[in-house]
Amino acid sequence: MLGKAARENFPVAPFFLPRTWRGDLMAVYGYARLVDDIGDGDLAPGGTDAALLGVSPERADDRLALLDAFEADLRRVFDGSAEGPRHPLLRALRPAVRRCGLTPVPFLDLIEANRQDQRTGRYATYDDLLAYCELSANPVGRLVLGITGTTTPERVRRSDAICTALQIVEHLQDVAEDLGRGRIYLPAEDMKRFGVEEAGLAAPTGSAEVRALVACVAERASLQLNEGAPLVGSVHGRLKLLLAGFVAGGRAALKAIAAAGHDVLPGPPKPTKLALVREVGATLRREG
Repeated sequence: MLGKAARENFPVAPFFLPRTWRGDLMAVYGYARLVDDIGDGDLAPGGTDAALLGVSPERADDRLALLDAFEADLRRVFDGSAEGPRHPLLRALRPAVRRCGLTPVPFLDLIEANRQDQRTGRYATYDDLLAYCELSANPVGRLVLGITGTTTPERVRRSDAICTALQIVEHLQDVAEDLGRGRIYLPAEDMKRFGVEEAGLAAPTGSAEVRALVACVAERASLQLNEGAPLVGSVHGRLKLLLAGFVAGGRAALKAIAAAGHDVLPGPPKPTKLALVREVGATLRREG
């Protein structure tokens, strides 16, 4: 999990945060990462996770069965039973849930997003994609606010905008990888408008039409990010720096995509650490 956290566009639990926050954020990240690994079929070989969740070996590759079992184990985090959850990542999550008064809803939404990935591989409209992000991304930001004790309706609204933007940026970076999983997160209506066929997304490099499509979706993500950015100025201290890192990570990734000519098909354009640091500074100066 630590290795995967280091590869994200944004800092997950940086050193400057209080130790309790770092532990709670890593517990939430571990949960979200494991749910995604189940939904993507990326669990470690050997069936250990399936066995921990009580799934029989013959169903160890059944993603929906694993998600159902994981949800059942999640509910043991909240039911107050002495037995507690079976999976170690969920056992690690339990103290954070109790300490911060977290509710089951955002955790369940992340599971539902991965169920949706098993049923749906295409999104007709941008609004459909936003509805998916409501399940797959926005719960994470709400959990960050819960862990840091800073939840308000306005902050939740801003956080949702940031998380949606970060999710869309990740989809843009991973167009080729997602296609290999049978998924396309570029809205079909936009693909049609720019004259992009699905076969065009499988090319080694993007055509002019594909790059124009990516540029259009990237601009929408940038607007979402700017809508959420005032969240940074609404908090203080080390939390301000953490949230600036989230916003800056999205902005630096968008600049990396633009620097690649919006050609994301050869591989995900990634910002350098220096570019990220510069964006953090710029975001802090603007307070969003």
